[in-house]
Amino acid sequence: MTDTRWTSIPPIVRAALAASFLVAVLAATATAGPLEEAVVAYDRGDYATASALYLPLAEQGSTAAQYSLGFMYATGRGVPQNFAVSMNWYRKAADQGNASAQNNLGVMYAEGQGVPRDYAEAARWYRKAAEQGNPLARNNLGFMYANGQGLPQDMAEAVKWFRQAADQGDANAQYNLGLFTASGRGVPHDDGEAVNWFRKAADQGDAGAQYNLGFMYASGRGTPKDYVEAAKWFRKAADQGNAAAQYNLGVMYTDGQGVPQDDAEAMKWNRKAADQGSAEAQFSVGFIYANGRGIPRDDVEAVKWFRKAADQGNANAQNSLGFMHANGRGVSRDSAEAAKWYRKAADQGDAAAQYNLGVVYDTGQGVPQDLVQAHKWYNLAAARFPTSEAQNREQATRSRDMAAAKMTPAQIAEAQKLASEWKPN
Repeated sequence: MTDTRWTSIPPIVRAALAASFLVAVLAATATAGPLEEAVVAYDRGDYATASALYLPLAEQGSTAAQYSLGFMYATGRGVPQNFAVSMNWYRKAADQGNASAQNNLGVMYAEGQGVPRDYAEAARWYRKAAEQGNPLARNNLGFMYANGQGLPQDMAEAVKWFRQAADQGDANAQYNLGLFTASGRGVPHDDGEAVNWFRKAADQGDAGAQYNLGFMYASGRGTPKDYVEAAKWFRKAADQGNAAAQYNLGVMYTDGQGVPQDDAEAMKWNRKAADQGSAEAQFSVGFIYANGRGIPRDDVEAVKWFRKAADQGNANAQNSLGFMHANGRGVSRDSAEAAKWYRKAADQGDAAAQYNLGVVYDTGQGVPQDLVQAHKWYNLAAARFPTSEAQNREQATRSRDMAAAKMTPAQIAEAQKLASEWKPN
């Protein structure tokens, strides 16, 4: 099996901004009487009583009751879930200026709940609530600007609204502001500032921010590299089910970075992430089985997990699956199948797979022998192996030169032309 390396800690994975959706923040305007009784009933989980108490108040024009009924119909608490009815009550409260209702009305337009999806209308309602100081709406308005939904895309405007919400303590906005400062979108790139915002959200329990804070410590971005701190924050996010954090915590147990080296713990966390569909973790689980790291070697299980990751496009897994087919490990030996998987990984730019594909063409295993193709793939592999893998680079160079010794000048020129024209998929 070729030297299959653990995938390095991935970059920030939460590319989509966090839009705040329906929130169960009941109006704080309750006074003595039926409204207060409704709030008490809701708080103790007696939703049927709460909805019955809210209804006459809502019909009399109470915005707090209208908002609360809108929320209960949206979530099916105490009443059958009905987005159209929810919209009706939210609109009544929103038209009277209730900011929470305006925000949630915007959410329903953005999600197409109870009404056809309409981003422009969503943005209009978010703006009404945002201008009243509602932090959820401010974050959501920033989200709309960031994604160009219902408004022209404008990263500077997105940052403006994220910052207003973040300054009010909204964790989603703090996360988003961290993401924007880390990537330099709408604001100068500043990793130190990103760490500051990720920490504020992480301290509120935001799993995405905890993961990103761990990543910043692990990579030394905006803060001195500190694997112990990285592992601490990855664990907090992992305990909340964040798959990327689970995978990275597994990596740290594998390498003994920030935690004692422990193959059993590495397998535990990788398996949790793999079961959630993380291709990187699925590859790692396969790698552990294939190499018997802390467990008996099991090639059949290795192939199963490599295939799961390979089917998602993971190049390491595709290369490894090719190796398993080439060597009959966990599957019947099948050179053509091996070549197929090597090609999938090679087409993505994986140097190990490019080298293996060169060997396949050089020896005619699973494909017709073709020295031009062999030279091309050896050449690409030699160029793409990092300097830290000097031995692999030298091997690819030697193999290329050995193939060249059997080729005509015209064939070598053709192979070099193919290599120069190649682009990763």
